[in-house]
Amino acid sequence: MNRPKVTVIGAGSLFFGRQAIWQMASSPQLNNGTLSLVDTNPAHLAAMADLARKVVDHTGVNLKIEADTDRREVMRDSDFVVLSFAEKSVKYRGIDCALSEQLGGIRMCSGDTIGPGGVFRTLRELPVIMACCRDVAELCPEAWVINYINPTAANGIGIKLYAPELKSFALCDGLHMPHVKNKYARRAGIIGEEETLSPAQDRDFDFQISGPNHFTWILKAEYQGEDLTPKIAEHLRLRAAEETDGLDTGAKAAFNNTITYELYKAYGCIPACTAHTKEYVRFWQGWGRNEPAAGTLKLWETADRYERHWQMWNEVTRYNLGVDSIDTFMAKTKPDHATDIIETMWSGQDKPFYVNTANRDTVPGMPKNAFLEMLCDLNMQEVTPRPTVPAPVGLRGLWQQVLDTHELTARAAVECDRQLLYQALNTDPLAMNLEDNKNIMNALLEAEKDVLPPQWFK
Repeated sequence: MNRPKVTVIGAGSLFFGRQAIWQMASSPQLNNGTLSLVDTNPAHLAAMADLARKVVDHTGVNLKIEADTDRREVMRDSDFVVLSFAEKSVKYRGIDCALSEQLGGIRMCSGDTIGPGGVFRTLRELPVIMACCRDVAELCPEAWVINYINPTAANGIGIKLYAPELKSFALCDGLHMPHVKNKYARRAGIIGEEETLSPAQDRDFDFQISGPNHFTWILKAEYQGEDLTPKIAEHLRLRAAEETDGLDTGAKAAFNNTITYELYKAYGCIPACTAHTKEYVRFWQGWGRNEPAAGTLKLWETADRYERHWQMWNEVTRYNLGVDSIDTFMAKTKPDHATDIIETMWSGQDKPFYVNTANRDTVPGMPKNAFLEMLCDLNMQEVTPRPTVPAPVGLRGLWQQVLDTHELTARAAVECDRQLLYQALNTDPLAMNLEDNKNIMNALLEAEKDVLPPQWFK
């Protein structure tokens, strides 16, 4: 049997590197292959490689571990190249969010996909992504390129535009199957809180989600002929009643049930990723005469995220020093969306997953090239989206505005074009004022010039 080779560029990613190690060692379909770890930070790379080798020794699997700060040294003959890096993301997302509020009144709870934060994160990450794609085209042209870097839709569009010869798709773990379907089956009352769908229940639950990444909506939730959307909405309404002004929670988690229910009333459709979706609409940004029910969005918490990262690196150190056992690591770590998909593609399993790719004719009412998150069947040859009901009237225009923003952003990022950048900021659904957008653009270019290509400043 062929030995799969998976190269992870950005192995120091605390939200993917550990899960990739766990699943490559745990999966009988993958654990006879090669896991190549790449990170430009030598200390982070060494820590993850040490952990990976300890896991291999502990489990006794025949998994080969490679590690290098130069991706070209280990990329050749890869079957999958997973992009999962971010250059000082916590710091610069904090800058994006602070200056956007200060100069334009744009409040972002995450700032990694839409608004000036999403635009500038693309400017920071996509040029490096395209350099990786050029190396893939030279060294392993048959590999699947899996983008796992936000804004995943903008970066995925960039790959499709500027490296169309590569096999690629983009991911976000927010709609990981089968977990997301089970979650809404519980909310609809099909199964209990601790249950999962049986095969028969799964077949009878026609559940469809689509939209641009982080702006996805439930298009259909029908069980044995009954539309369960009202039951899901009522569940959310009751949960929303438990949320209070004194709730101590992070910006992305704050008041999501309340906001989900308000968006359901506004559009007649339930958003599937409210932690991000609330940032795509202007209703909680702080404009208007009346305070929204859930208040304005909390800003991205830079200090809290640094603390979270420190704690996660401390866990890795404890495993590597033997303070905590590898048994504990294996018990605590769970499968990841990307590695579940890789396992399915490599072994030919019949499991669908939500990925971001071109619409073709999948979602009626949207263009063929619309880059949407859709339930897809995947194998080593192709990604095939499953058909859905039409995109809802009232949301189609919002979807297209988001996609146009992403495309303009991707073009600006690759071409280092200030006019395209200005157009992207003005097309963005959070844009309110041209002068504010100019000020935000100029201030962020200056504040982030050390991590942007020098062509921006010629």
